[in-house]
Amino acid sequence: MPQPRNSAATPPTPSLSQQVKSCDVCGNIYDKSFEVKMDDRTFTFDCFECAIHELAPECAHCHCRVIGHGTESNGVFFCCAHCARGHGAGSARDRVDEH
Repeated sequence: MPQPRNSAATPPTPSLSQQVKSCDVCGNIYDKSFEVKMDDRTFTFDCFECAIHELAPECAHCHCRVIGHGTESNGVFFCCAHCARGHGAGSARDRVDEH
């Protein structure tokens, strides 16, 4: 006799073509893409490099992407205290306890 279907059964896994998304930065279509939710927006990336390019703040002095702690002065981001001071934030210092 056939068994009744279990309504709580796991839904079928989507096919590969349904899982693949393109990167919001480079457009690469990749089966291992990932999403980042920030505020009320969702971004899709194929790698951390593209995520950093899109989401990380830019140092106001040297223009590199700030992917570490960095420093901030009056709402302006810098990759380090050296760049902050070079941009006129004279009292900037890195967030490291001195021993």
